[in-house]
Amino acid sequence: MNNSIKKEWLTRPGANILAGIVVSLALIPEVIAFSVIAGVDPMVGLYASFVIALTIAFTGGRPAMISAAAGAIALLVFPLVRDHGVHYLFAATVLMGMIQIILSLLKVGRLMNYIPNTVMIGFVDSLAILIFHSQLQHIFGLSRETYLFTAVTILIVYFVPKFFTRIPAPLIAVVLLTTVSIMTGADVRTVGDLGDIKRTLPHFLVPDVPFNMETLRIILPYSLSMAVVGLIESLLTARIVDETLDSDSDKNREAGGQGIANIISGFFGGIGGCAMIGQSVMNLKSGGTSRLSSLTAGVFLMFMIMVLGDFLVQIPMAILAGIMVVVAFSTFEFKTFRLMKRAPKKDVLVIMVTIILVLLTHNLAAGVIVGSVLNLLLKGKEHTAFHM
Repeated sequence: MNNSIKKEWLTRPGANILAGIVVSLALIPEVIAFSVIAGVDPMVGLYASFVIALTIAFTGGRPAMISAAAGAIALLVFPLVRDHGVHYLFAATVLMGMIQIILSLLKVGRLMNYIPNTVMIGFVDSLAILIFHSQLQHIFGLSRETYLFTAVTILIVYFVPKFFTRIPAPLIAVVLLTTVSIMTGADVRTVGDLGDIKRTLPHFLVPDVPFNMETLRIILPYSLSMAVVGLIESLLTARIVDETLDSDSDKNREAGGQGIANIISGFFGGIGGCAMIGQSVMNLKSGGTSRLSSLTAGVFLMFMIMVLGDFLVQIPMAILAGIMVVVAFSTFEFKTFRLMKRAPKKDVLVIMVTIILVLLTHNLAAGVIVGSVLNLLLKGKEHTAFHM
């Protein structure tokens, strides 16, 4: 037990703390953007991310994976918030967590064994494209300073690790270039331009909805969709982290941990969430390997809001966009092009269908489900020629 705790929490603590800080910096603009998509106040997404990251650090089955309020969930709940209000969202989030716990007891983690590598490659590549595309709005059509800050950020994040690794390059870029921006009064969009950030802690609340069958009828379809999409993205991300760190995770524990985190989020005025592959990859690239990095991401997120708010709102979006562009390129499996030239046409078709469907719908879960079914129809239990 002691060895397990040491491995999951105390391996390279300094590197994991710094990685968590980097991730928290990148989380804030993403989460604010997701809150806008869901039609809720930015603090709803920020509270959720704080609570989920904090909880999953203890309850999750995959150390070093980052969970927070997610875009896939935000897209699903917008109609619920629009038609019924934010408290129905809180209730749906609590029910989402309950469903995920039930699914974990039913050993839903075993389903990962049925997702072929062709679908995983399509999932990873399409996600990298989505990450890259989502950052373009923060780079193009703005000021010359925006282009300059983005370019310098990319250079720092790419080249600094080749010579200096004690401090994560993204953290160096954020602190250095934000200071330059403040001192020069650069014409750039900042985190503060995305929404009002209040310096208040989340508090316990019971969703203000009628406790009757009509409420259940309203929220159940949303909760089911949120639970399934959240688990698919979380378990797929866990598999990617497993392969990156060359270690196994407890997928059923992860499913249950996600459920617990979402229940707590709902009772503290937060939206539902799940694992975030972009931030998880960033965590790994920044040196995160343990639960301490996940815990730090959540704690430092709230620390920045409460204590470093004045600095936080002045961080140029161009810096964070530059960091995410590097993450996108490092996530994309460029070997896919080489492998597709000599792979069976069935494998190529599964990859392309998965990628195209995800890009058209922005729904990672839909792409994975359709890709897996297509692979089963085309190949049955035949092994794929692709390997991650």
